[in-house]
Amino acid sequence: MGEKIFFLPSFLCPPPPKKKKKKKLRPSPPATPTCPSSTHSHRSSPLIRSPNFIPTHRLHRRSRLLSPVTATSASPAGGSSAVTSEGLTNSLENVNVFDLEGKAVKISDLWRGRKAVVAFARHFGCVLCRKRADLLASKKEVIDAAGVALVLIGPGSIDQAKTFSEQTKFPGEIYADPDHSSYNALNFVYGVSTTFTPLAGLKIIQSYMEGYRQDWGLSFEKDTRTRGGWQQGGLLVAGPGTSNISYIHRDKEAGDDPDMEDVIKACCL
Repeated sequence: MGEKIFFLPSFLCPPPPKKKKKKKLRPSPPATPTCPSSTHSHRSSPLIRSPNFIPTHRLHRRSRLLSPVTATSASPAGGSSAVTSEGLTNSLENVNVFDLEGKAVKISDLWRGRKAVVAFARHFGCVLCRKRADLLASKKEVIDAAGVALVLIGPGSIDQAKTFSEQTKFPGEIYADPDHSSYNALNFVYGVSTTFTPLAGLKIIQSYMEGYRQDWGLSFEKDTRTRGGWQQGGLLVAGPGTSNISYIHRDKEAGDDPDMEDVIKACCL
């Protein structure tokens, strides 16, 4: 028998699928130029910039930051520089310091007929000054070979200077400045804010870990106690000749040691 064929009513048959209309492709817009027109700002048309591109409004600022600065005079705020001003020499003209025998010496006589590295301690009991004394002593061979004298001056009494000499065995000359007159003439930094700083605290801890100790007996003697121990020191290279001061470093804070390479260049090379 043949197969039977059934026909569904038209209302039960699904409608035939609709044909999708093909979208017409629009032509692509012209490529954006790589350089902006002179009548447009940089916002309206992107610019392909090289890695070294610097906006025009920043060129002036950049040039100021990169301009080299050469120090030719000493700054009272601290730091190191070459010195050419005679005003510094004049301020030291009437300053006296005292050797360990109590003899008064005009400070400029320390470098009148020779070249000298002259270090200025904060005070004779200072732990950081004892470490600096060792730092200078480590360069004594180089300094001696160049025929340069090594000198240390501290604000305090002659007895304090003697005790410091006995304790540290410093290999150079030691002088006392009871009136702090050399420190005032050199305009060394002074104050509580320059003594208690985070960096100074770290340097004190490091010094103790290396075996250095503060002499609290010297630190609390009348001269140091009444001034609070807030005096900062420094270092200069001078001579021969009283007005020939070629280098000076003023400590910006406690423990602000000078760069010894710069000191050696100034004194011995």
